[in-house]
Amino acid sequence: MGRGDVPAEALSYAHGVAEWPLLGDTIGANLDRTVARFGDRDALVDVPGGRRWTYAQFGADVDELARGLIAKGVAKGDRVGIWAINCPEWVLVQYATARIGAVLVNINPAYRAHELEYVLKQSGIGVLVASLGHKSSDYRALVDQVRANCPDLRETVYIGDPTWRDLTAAGATVEQRELDTRSAELSCDDPINIQYTSGTTGFPKGATLSHHNILNNGHRVGGLIGYTEQDRICLPVPFYHCFGMVMGNLAATSHGACMVIPAPSFEPAATLAAVQQERCTSLYGVPTMFIAELNLPDFATYDLSTLRTGIMAGSPCPVEVMKRVVAEMHMEQVSICYGMTETSPVSLQTRMDDDLERRTGTVGRVHPDLEVKVVDPATGRTVARGEPGELCTRGYSVMLGYWDEPERTAEAIDQGRWMHTGDQAVMRDDGYVRIVGRIKDMIIRGGENIYPREIEEFLYAHPKIADVQVVGVPHERYGEEVLACVVPRDPGDPLTLDELRDFCAERLAHYKIPSRLEIVDSFPMTVSGKVRKVELRRRYGG
Repeated sequence: MGRGDVPAEALSYAHGVAEWPLLGDTIGANLDRTVARFGDRDALVDVPGGRRWTYAQFGADVDELARGLIAKGVAKGDRVGIWAINCPEWVLVQYATARIGAVLVNINPAYRAHELEYVLKQSGIGVLVASLGHKSSDYRALVDQVRANCPDLRETVYIGDPTWRDLTAAGATVEQRELDTRSAELSCDDPINIQYTSGTTGFPKGATLSHHNILNNGHRVGGLIGYTEQDRICLPVPFYHCFGMVMGNLAATSHGACMVIPAPSFEPAATLAAVQQERCTSLYGVPTMFIAELNLPDFATYDLSTLRTGIMAGSPCPVEVMKRVVAEMHMEQVSICYGMTETSPVSLQTRMDDDLERRTGTVGRVHPDLEVKVVDPATGRTVARGEPGELCTRGYSVMLGYWDEPERTAEAIDQGRWMHTGDQAVMRDDGYVRIVGRIKDMIIRGGENIYPREIEEFLYAHPKIADVQVVGVPHERYGEEVLACVVPRDPGDPLTLDELRDFCAERLAHYKIPSRLEIVDSFPMTVSGKVRKVELRRRYGG
């Protein structure tokens, strides 16, 4: 890994020293300990449904559901799909499958028939637990449409339907000691979860994660922002994604904190109302979620004084947004996390006492018990600090592999067990890392490398811009040109291209200044809240 011409301390390599040991148990055993310690404390609150569970009640309902799955013939290693919007049943299925060693397969709520069919077949799901629908999708109709092509699927259970009640009632036919025996036979290294990564080309890949992967990552994420049983975490982020089920749910249960569901999917007003009603101490979201909350006309009427922390992830937070989150949402200890599904997910995180510059200019420093490095994508050699390259991660959090796809696994994880992220990064002298973009998102204009993130960060300071995304689009002479897609603060007074270019003049190199401007109402988003830049390029690149 080393380079003879660069001192070791000047290389873009860092490892995290832990203050506490890794957990060596299963998710079920860890939950049992939390239930024993904090049985009377709130575990889960469903704000829209008006339901709540103490840890004792939550543990009992998890066990009832786990016994129901056993009664339905689900064994260790069998795949159980969860295709649902955020609801308490999602969380119960997450922990019940872990209790019996079944592999939970997360399915994106936005999937349509062909995507659903692919995941059902590729992972070999035997039992599917699903919502009745989401937005315009009728899940029952979609399952019926693909069932004939999915020979492994033997049973579908719908939340809010008699089939769900049948599943939980079946738990009465299995004795608790049978469940306890099965749980005791599990290993923390067993695969427990498959999460399909949203590729921009081809079908998604099923990142396969163990108890050890995700339990420890959730525990460490929560530990670095000081979670205790006193914390109440508002979770508007989707459970099907690592952000919700690992950084949210597992961070909560491994520290005895409470999980608060504000709505089935993200709604800014419902999120702030839940924080106020449930006296939440922590709030999660991608930057676009926080922007939507801050832009509510009645934002100032919500009492957010109980907040102290939270997590932003998905993309770096603009400086102006972070200033408001700290000052107006009281989140002085908010943390930035960086990761990917294949690393369970978090490998870099800011710390509670980091200053504004580190929280907005970087995605933090390496997590405890993990290693990160920045390499030259062409040679694989570690670059000097301050130089851009591909970010790689190694350690306990790296996935077991892509489900049933050894060749694609070998493309992502090298022989040294380094996970190649595909993100272009710079490691600073202080060990903090800046993400300058996806390697494939980098704009090459007339031979000049341009990192969209740098331009976006600059443009957020413009008083007429509420949100902005920068992409490269084809250009006959330069190969690519810079396009700024802007959501205006006031739709009645949108930004003009001349105003944009005047704002950039003298402060950005000429080749970085956008030559095109599109005013938009919103950006195309993934369900997890990330902007689909590939869609912006397709839409405006003609």
